[in-house]
Amino acid sequence: MRRLVLAAVGAAVALSACSSVSGSDRPQVVVTTNILGDVVEQVLGDQADVTVLMPPDSDPHSSEISAQQAAMMGDADLIVSSGLGLEEGLQQHLDRAEDAGVPMLVAGDEVQVVPYASGDAEGADDPHFWTDPATMVDVVDALEEKAADVDGIDVDRLGRDAAAYRGELTALDAEMTTAFAAIPPERRALVTNHHVFGYLADRFDFRVVGAVIPGGTTLAAPSAADLRDLSEAISTSGVSTIFAESSQPDRLVQVLADEARLDVDVVELFTESLTKKGGGAETYLDMMRANTERISAGLTR
Repeated sequence: MRRLVLAAVGAAVALSACSSVSGSDRPQVVVTTNILGDVVEQVLGDQADVTVLMPPDSDPHSSEISAQQAAMMGDADLIVSSGLGLEEGLQQHLDRAEDAGVPMLVAGDEVQVVPYASGDAEGADDPHFWTDPATMVDVVDALEEKAADVDGIDVDRLGRDAAAYRGELTALDAEMTTAFAAIPPERRALVTNHHVFGYLADRFDFRVVGAVIPGGTTLAAPSAADLRDLSEAISTSGVSTIFAESSQPDRLVQVLADEARLDVDVVELFTESLTKKGGGAETYLDMMRANTERISAGLTR
């Protein structure tokens, strides 16, 4: 019996070792946010081992990583990040990996940046580019080009997979265009926890009335004056729905709606993170379709 147990243990160890070696044969790609992680997985498929640092339902502004994950970044064949100040808690690790010579793709460097239109961050670069699917096409273009230089990637297959996903993004953009066209222009006004809709507003002709948290990061906090000014702006614009992000509690939004005695609904959107399985936004495409439906319904009630 003891020999059988030892044999079984030895076989398990051997199998584990084989799996580790097999896994190491493929390029190692590390991605910071789960939104970009999904896009990278769609484009690279099983050509690479993709590790996503931020779990579902997380806030990229405050997310941190373990020592093991930090070490993994230093061994990666490619690191994909959002940039534009989004990954505030990871920047030191990203800088360290870049200094060590790890190939980097900073998605924010590949898009036409939209500045924040209002709030404490007015004029600064907005990192929430994924709210515009047309902008994500630029990210896929850059990913295809960068991944083609990674050893072990089949460039022809990469080209086919990237083209297929660009087609998905183009279809998504058309769906959103049609859905938002049904919203009367005077109702295309957005309020959320913090400023996250700049790219969507720019692409689909919305007005960003304001945000409960006035800056570009969720780590800031609104003052009483901020809430008062936003309440007045909401009343003036006739906003019917305030949108709260799935990665952040909607308490402040509810307080704004209640204390200002505004006749508004509070609707949850998926803006900075994908969700766990069954959460309604498991992929980037799912997330954008869910948001489109909820924004359209919220602003036409």
